[in-house]
Amino acid sequence: MDSQLLLLNNNNSLTKLPQFSFFASPKPRYNPSSNFLGFKLKRVMCAMKSYRLSELNNSEVQSLKARPRIDFSSIFGIVNPIVDDVRQRGDAAVKDYTSRFDKVKLDKIVENVSELPDPELDATVKEAFDVAYNNIYAFHLAQKSVEKSVETMKGVRCKRVARSISSVGLYVPGGTAVLPSTALMLAIPAQIAGCKTVVLATPPAQDGSICKEVLYCAKKAGVTHILKAGGAQAISAMAWGTESCPKAEKIFGPGNQYVTAAKMILQNSEAMISIDMPAGPSEVLVIADRYASPVHIAADLLSQAEHGPDSQVVLVVAGDGVDMKAIEEEISKQCQSLPRGEYASKALSHSFTVFARDMVEAVSFSNLYAPEHLIINVKEAEKWESFIENAGSVFLGPWTPESVGDYASGTNHVLPTYGYARMYGGVSLDSFQKYMTVQSLTEEGLRKLGPYVATMAEVEGLDAHKRAVTLRLQDIEARQVSSTR
Repeated sequence: MDSQLLLLNNNNSLTKLPQFSFFASPKPRYNPSSNFLGFKLKRVMCAMKSYRLSELNNSEVQSLKARPRIDFSSIFGIVNPIVDDVRQRGDAAVKDYTSRFDKVKLDKIVENVSELPDPELDATVKEAFDVAYNNIYAFHLAQKSVEKSVETMKGVRCKRVARSISSVGLYVPGGTAVLPSTALMLAIPAQIAGCKTVVLATPPAQDGSICKEVLYCAKKAGVTHILKAGGAQAISAMAWGTESCPKAEKIFGPGNQYVTAAKMILQNSEAMISIDMPAGPSEVLVIADRYASPVHIAADLLSQAEHGPDSQVVLVVAGDGVDMKAIEEEISKQCQSLPRGEYASKALSHSFTVFARDMVEAVSFSNLYAPEHLIINVKEAEKWESFIENAGSVFLGPWTPESVGDYASGTNHVLPTYGYARMYGGVSLDSFQKYMTVQSLTEEGLRKLGPYVATMAEVEGLDAHKRAVTLRLQDIEARQVSSTR
């Protein structure tokens, strides 16, 4: 790899951000299990563009929050027939697509987890997943809300109660990277919530088996069924239900653009499912000052860039004195030694650096960009937490790499991307529950509240609403009159 491949550009003039296409040709090749599809990687010269916020007008600053464009029109054209086929043919369709795309022939697509033997893991690996499980469990268990009953007025009592979603589908990607950590992130809150049916979908290995680390995490976290399939066909099977795959009411998990398209299509279909959140390529924004280690900055940027060529990383330099040359050299050095260095270098080609005058300007830009992951690697990072408004997950200080949240700190790594952190939060215990409100009134409560409700119903011209109250009030009055005789 060319040593100049990753040098940052110190030209601060604004140029139009490149439109990054996911595909090399207008008709993408569908391969459901890979994280980056239809694009043959090759060595290309790339550099992170750089901008100085103080030299940009408002519209130019606004343009920097745009992500690489995802053209779903052609993807929908590929996914829609798969969704319909799985609805019509069920297991047979899933087997056909798994054979065609993953080159795996399956006798059955669903395994009951309770019937599978415990996988054998290396002791060190097992310990790592056990620690992660404990931390994730502890953090999500603490999210359980305490049921509260409120008397809003004398004789009028209201409360809000949580109930688990009975059947959920969890998508754990395969392809270029196996992600057992995602199995923990999705299955643990489902386990705590008390979901009765938990289907985990993940692409099978070439011999038709399930990744042993994924299976270990699934068994530990209470998954009931494993669907050995990936891509749009897996999402479709969980959404519609098949002969062997239970139907899910809500589907969770990250995935490539085909998985995302299937989730988008099915949540607006007769399948009647909901999804966790809109998803896009992985991203990180790093705010760094002169106290931050160039080695750590480079490592954090590359930790997200290696996810795939469609990932985006942003470096926001806060104030003066930051050694940009050292950061450039570290990015180049570390990238060349990464097994997934080509993915990272492609991601960096459409990423950028922003120079901010101070932390106020840096945080303001971060809130505008609304990153999936936000690393604040500055002196006294904790004091800036209260100023962060839009981010999926925040990592404070020099000893908090984004990787800890991806694996084992306890927080969830299924997070909003593509700027959706402005209106969405990440997966949590609440994601696996729905809430009902309950109210109960005594006779005295209806006597006090009823006349106000009747008046409001009359204003809105809803006489039946009014009568539901006034007829009861008349009964109360009649009973009181008869009791006094």
